[in-house]
Amino acid sequence: MKKLVFIMMMIFTGTAMNAQAWTGKGDQKINAGLSVWGYGTGITGTYDYGLNNLISVGGGLNAYFDNYKDNDNDNRVFVFGRLNFHLKDALQLPEKLDLYPGIDIGVVGSDFGLGAHIGARYFFTDRIGVFAEVGNNGSLGVSINL
Repeated sequence: MKKLVFIMMMIFTGTAMNAQAWTGKGDQKINAGLSVWGYGTGITGTYDYGLNNLISVGGGLNAYFDNYKDNDNDNRVFVFGRLNFHLKDALQLPEKLDLYPGIDIGVVGSDFGLGAHIGARYFFTDRIGVFAEVGNNGSLGVSINL
């Protein structure tokens, strides 16, 4: 009986550790972290929803502490929609890794805001991973699989 319990625990642990960075249609991710370049230095939060194996749409918000656009207090927030193209399947990347170029379109204070990035996510567990996005609006932090 002890061997059976041990085997079942090992199977469950192996299944629980099968992290996937991108599953396609219906996949949902939340990113939270630091906005370290672009319109300013601050914090960021984004949400992505998978439309199919290639495309996700979502939204986000960046709140800046320092070096924000034109040092104008009205430009401390960037609210945007986003579109990403996930290359995990096309590049045959490991299940835990996803690479995605994308764009952010929104408003910075009262001005039009545009950002482009290349991002990567790596998941350690089913739910928790890390992300980094580089471009004219970049960030890094924690990624959560919903």
